[in-house]
Amino acid sequence: MLESLLPAQTYFSIREVSELTGVKGHVIRYWETQFSILRPARRDSGQRKFTQKEIEAIRKIKGLLYGQGFTIAGAKKLLKQETRRGVQQLKLDLGNAGSDSKVLEAYRQARKDLEEALRLLKL
Repeated sequence: MLESLLPAQTYFSIREVSELTGVKGHVIRYWETQFSILRPARRDSGQRKFTQKEIEAIRKIKGLLYGQGFTIAGAKKLLKQETRRGVQQLKLDLGNAGSDSKVLEAYRQARKDLEEALRLLKL
């Protein structure tokens, strides 16, 4: 759903992210220090390169903080719980897979998701 709302490009500048999310650049930079899921890559020049996944995370954080009234600590806690639930769901999906090809595909997807979770949890 989100991809259809965003321009067809791989990376976005902080200015573009600000325009797409309605969150000011300095707030996004602060959130980077507070939320481990926001770790945009950097160009050689040092400019941030945000992906669509990171834009989705910014929108989610904005919804939690501004829409639902969470504190930063509360939002961090909720996002960490959701990450844990996602990993547990992957284990269940892998255990319920039937044929060998389904198991292999579930394994590959689980590995991708776990690598992404590790990247997000790194401070």
